[in-house]
Formats: sequence, structure tokens, C-alpha cells
Amino acid sequence: MKKKALVIDDDVSMLELMQFQLSAEDFDVTTAENGQKAINFVKENEFDVILTDYNLPDFNGVEIVRRCKEIQPDTEIIMITGFSSTEKAIEATKAGAFWFLKKPVVFEELQVLIEKAVERKQQKSEIKELRGKLSNKTSYEGIIGASRAMQDVYEIIENVAKSDANILILGESGTGKEVIANAIHYKSHRASKPFVKVNCSALPKELIESQLFGHTKGAFTGATGDKAGFIGQANNGSLLLDEIGEMPAELQPKLLRVLQERVYYRVGSDKPQEADFRLISSTNRSPFEAIQDGNLREDLYYRINTIEIKIPPLRERMEDVPMLAEHFLQLYAEKYHRKDAEFSGAAYEQMLNYSWRGNVRELQHGIERAVLMSKSGKIESLNIPKNMENKISFSDIPNLSSGVFGSNEKSGENFNVDINLSGDELFEKVGKLIVDKLPEPKDGETVKDVFDSIENSVVLAALKRTNGNKQAAANLLGLYRPRLYGMIKRHNIK
Repeated sequence: MKKKALVIDDDVSMLELMQFQLSAEDFDVTTAENGQKAINFVKENEFDVILTDYNLPDFNGVEIVRRCKEIQPDTEIIMITGFSSTEKAIEATKAGAFWFLKKPVVFEELQVLIEKAVERKQQKSEIKELRGKLSNKTSYEGIIGASRAMQDVYEIIENVAKSDANILILGESGTGKEVIANAIHYKSHRASKPFVKVNCSALPKELIESQLFGHTKGAFTGATGDKAGFIGQANNGSLLLDEIGEMPAELQPKLLRVLQERVYYRVGSDKPQEADFRLISSTNRSPFEAIQDGNLREDLYYRINTIEIKIPPLRERMEDVPMLAEHFLQLYAEKYHRKDAEFSGAAYEQMLNYSWRGNVRELQHGIERAVLMSKSGKIESLNIPKNMENKISFSDIPNLSSGVFGSNEKSGENFNVDINLSGDELFEKVGKLIVDKLPEPKDGETVKDVFDSIENSVVLAALKRTNGNKQAAANLLGLYRPRLYGMIKRHNIK
């Protein structure tokens, strides 16, 4: 589509000249010889750029800018005048003008300004469209779902995005941590500024400091010139540090100092640089485990974790699977020209009975593969490993195999039980499975308390599921909190 321009001037020859030159640049040009006519045009049409003279028969240029901005706030306005006045230029800029240009106009210079004005208007429209999508709480690319768990995530994003608080995003691989980070950045006041993403685990350890902070010429062998690091590139914008727990330990105190003092130094320089960015970090590991393992400094953790967003795994929001599946089906049906693609009832049942350990990413890849491999429009099934459908294994229950089965050689087996059962029936099956697999006690051998081992494993699993929230774990297990505290203390669970 042609870009649309409005030219306002009481000089007819000037209007004809601008119309000729802009039409040659593939603009659809509308002209107006007075302010009121121009305002009527603005009410009826959306323009990509407006050019206006300062002196008009009915309004001055500042009033035109003000009124046009009220009607079309995203359209940029360039004011052209025969007067060279700094005061008028400031007044026009305050009213919302993109630029103030003095006659006579060199069209090549004006053309550059027009291109920048149009580009800025397009950026505003794109950001507004993106924000609109993010405000839709049922779908936006990777953030798709109407489950209560995802509604909570959306609410946190809306509450914190416009602040500059440091964000830590926690979630398993494939849950969509980067998409959540995108949503935070593009809903913030930094949306029009850079969003720099860094995978800490992919950076070479010998270069990570210079890549993060930048370096000066000659700072080390191979530094042939000055280079801005990721922090410098993110100036006025946002910086995503993915897999923050993989950042080298020797670099973490330097990052902490940057967050505290808001200045940093390029490698090879003692000149302080302003650190103006919003930090978003993410990890698929438990930060407390990373701290215990010595991979993450505790003081840095508390600095990056002003706001914590936990993305639930897909298996905990299975009600979102059909919505996600339809989104990806439409995406890949269009991409691979399979417009008649649809899921059978059996395919939906298969998706809803699978644990999706790879989360949304695994579902996305599974559907892409199904669309590509389908011979007819209907997708009867997905290529999902049969032994992972509707199954729970002892490998998923911490300390149970070794704690209950002792040194029995069968303890290494992967014992599966169908979890597509009601509560009482499931407990009965699990109980029978445990007892059936217990080794026969030998003469004189002290037999380990089976219920003690099961209690330890169940409490630990509940705490992991609720991310250490004891009240939530007690509610999940149907216990009063003091009783749960007693179990935690008895089993010495950290």
C-alpha cells in the first residue's frame, strides 16, 4: 500500500511542488490550503506523515500540530516555516511536532526526515499492536492459555512490566521463558528501545566479560577496536540473561556491582559507563540448588529476584493443551500449505494423556511433525513414545526406589503404573506395586520402615511441586501445617 501524506500550505505553488515530489516517492498525497480543511482531512483519513506551514490563514502551525495530534497521536508532523526562530521551534516541538524545518527546503533533506517520521509512526503502530495482543489473556504466541496458572502469570506481567524492577523467570525447558521476557519488555516504557538477549551458558568463558561489558582497543590480543558489550547495547532498554546460573562465578560479583552502582567499566578502561537497563534473568534450575552447588551467588540471587515469575509446566495446565494445539496446527498448516489439517478425537485424547516433559516446545515440535507427516487432512495421532503416555515411574518419586527397595537389583527397573485412574484406585495400585516389589527380608536383617520412606518421598515431592511453599504443600496433602512441619523436621528435609 502507498504511504499517505498530508501537505498544508496556503501557497498553491508550494502545494503543487510538494505533491509532485512526494508522488514521485510513491506517496498518496492530500493537500490543504488552510488549517480547518486539513483538520477535516485528518478526521477522515489516517496519514503516515503531515507537513505543515507555520503561517496559515486561520491557524498557526503550532495549533495545527496540537489539533492533529489529538486526532492522530501516532502520526508524525514536520513543520516548515519561513522564520528562523528557536523559540517557535521549541513551541512546535512541545506541541508534538517531529521536526521544525526552515525555508527554503532542500527536498533531499526533507525526504530523509519524512522517511524517519514514517518509520517512527510504523514502530508506534507495531508496538501498540503487540501490546494489544499481550493484553488478550487467551493467546499470544508462546503465551497461550486460559488456565488459572497462566492467568496468574499474566497478572504479574501487567503489574510489574511498567516498573524497572529486576525480574527472575523460573521454569522448565520449553515452558516459554523467553516469550514471557518478551512480554515484559514490550509492555514496559522501554518497549521502543533495544532488547538484548544473552545465553550465559553459550558464551565462551574466556570472552564473557568483554562480551558483557565491552572492551577498548588493545585491551587484549585480538581487540582491534572499541566494542560495546551487551550491557552497552541494552542502554535504555532491557537485558535478558538466560540461564543466569551458568554465568561464571568470577563474573557474578562484577554484575552485582553493576546492579548496585548502575555503572560499569569496559575491559581495558577505567572510564565509568552508565548502566541504564532493565534486567530480566531466567533459569530452568532451582536457584537454591544452584546456590548450594556454588554456581550462583546468594547475594546476586536476591538482587536479580525483586520479582519472581514461575511458569508452570504444561502437565500442570493440561486444560491449555487444546488451545495450544489449535494455535500450532494453524501455524504449520499455513506454513506447509496443509489448510485442511485437523485433529481427530483420538489425537486430542493422546495429547491430553501425555506428560509433555518437553513442555510447550515439545508439543509445538510434535504438531509440526504431525502436520508434515500427515497423508490426509486429518491428523489421527502424534508421534509420542507409547511408554510415556499415562505413566508415572519410580524415577519420578525421589528417594523411593533406593529408600524402599534397598540394594535389591530390581530397584533399578522403571516400574510404571497407569495414572489415568481415580484417586483411591491410583493409591491402591501404587501401594500394591510397592509391596509386590519389596525384597524378602533375610534372617537377622533389619527391615527399613516402608511407611517412613514413603512419607519422606511424598512430603519432598509436595514441597518440590509447590516450590517450597509449606502451606500449599500442606493443603495439597490434606494436612494441617504443624503436622507437615513435624514430618519435615523428622525427615530432616532441607
